[in-house]
Amino acid sequence: MRIKFARGEQRKFLDLVIEKTSSPSLRGLLQFGFDVPYSTLKNYYNESRLLPGDFFDDLCAVANIDLMGLEFEEVDENWGKIKGGKIGKRKKLYDPAKNSS
Repeated sequence: MRIKFARGEQRKFLDLVIEKTSSPSLRGLLQFGFDVPYSTLKNYYNESRLLPGDFFDDLCAVANIDLMGLEFEEVDENWGKIKGGKIGKRKKLYDPAKNSS
């Protein structure tokens, strides 16, 4: 499961977590024992990737954030793969002129 925020809201959520945990920066969140590389954390902050559900729950627990005040949507793990696969397919047309020898 992934957590999908509206545009700009994922960054605001991470800023709220930084503020509530009294971390000096985004890198400071790693001191709480999260097993996430800093580059991945930056991708979450830049909204290049959606937050995983378990990481989102851990962030809410560490920062003591109530889920009722947040607006987000839960999406399946493969929601982008399906869309990308349909867009990326190329139709192969049968051309009898090319196939005749």
